[in-house]
Amino acid sequence: MKKILMIATGGTIASRPTEAGLAPAISPEELVAYVPEIAGCAEVHTIQPFCLDSTNLSPAHWLTLERAIEENYAAFDGFVITHGTDTLAYTAAALGYLVQNSPKPIVLTGSQKSVYLRDTDARRNLADAFFYCADGGACGVKVVFDGNVILGSRARKTRTRSFNAFSSVDYPPVAVMRDGAPYYFIPPSPAGGAPSFYRALDRNVFVLKLIPGIRADVFDYLDRACNALIVESFGAGGLPDYGDGELLARVKAFAAEKPVVFATQVEREGSSLDTYEVGRKLRSIGRVLEARTMTLEATLSKLMWLLPQARGEELERRFYEPVDHDLL
Repeated sequence: MKKILMIATGGTIASRPTEAGLAPAISPEELVAYVPEIAGCAEVHTIQPFCLDSTNLSPAHWLTLERAIEENYAAFDGFVITHGTDTLAYTAAALGYLVQNSPKPIVLTGSQKSVYLRDTDARRNLADAFFYCADGGACGVKVVFDGNVILGSRARKTRTRSFNAFSSVDYPPVAVMRDGAPYYFIPPSPAGGAPSFYRALDRNVFVLKLIPGIRADVFDYLDRACNALIVESFGAGGLPDYGDGELLARVKAFAAEKPVVFATQVEREGSSLDTYEVGRKLRSIGRVLEARTMTLEATLSKLMWLLPQARGEELERRFYEPVDHDLL
């Protein structure tokens, strides 16, 4: 029987109603008790480094989870993290960079309704997370939700109420859970040797979502406050020109000193700056990176992970090195 550490962090799955709305209040021991079938697949231990609505999580909490995994890695066969759904995909992506090539599974799950309700997805998701974590082929960072097993680098919350809240973006789910076991679409390939742990992130990365008519003076703030910039552009990617060339000039000045990554606001199929003139002109201003098929969650956390380690050409080279299929 596998020995699994459940790391509880709060979220809807552990919430109870209060006068101010749902708030995390259910202990990790109570969570496990709601799903007695877990005891048949694993020896479960629990910790709770924090108990928060996931809207309140920050990169500091991702590092707390990395430390919890690293400190307990040798003692357990796998890890299940219960998490609020709102920022679960960000945490999953970040852990994929902070804990790389793990032969042991690190599984994130949550729910759209609290575990204490009768009509809830929480019990199934929690059971599936443990059943997957206990499987001999499980490895690396995964999201288990509504019966799907999704790469941490590919998960995104795409629904606010439905039980099938998470999608695997531009990559198929690696498995589905059936009768307490994973049915693999993509055969597992556990990493050999020891995992790599990283303990630093630079949180000074800003995501600028373009809107029609955006003003160039937004860079008055970005220039002084950010160490890197992600531009969520329209369609395949590009930069608008409202007749004065000011936006292009400000992006060029920023890119001369700090990394700029162009992504797309469109959920699927990625960016392609070379498709249109509004994108191609960015090639002339210096070092501008492109997210391509990476999710926003992966793009953001990858930059935060890279900035403490690299700059300039080295950062560019490593940004384009795939980590767990984050970049196709």
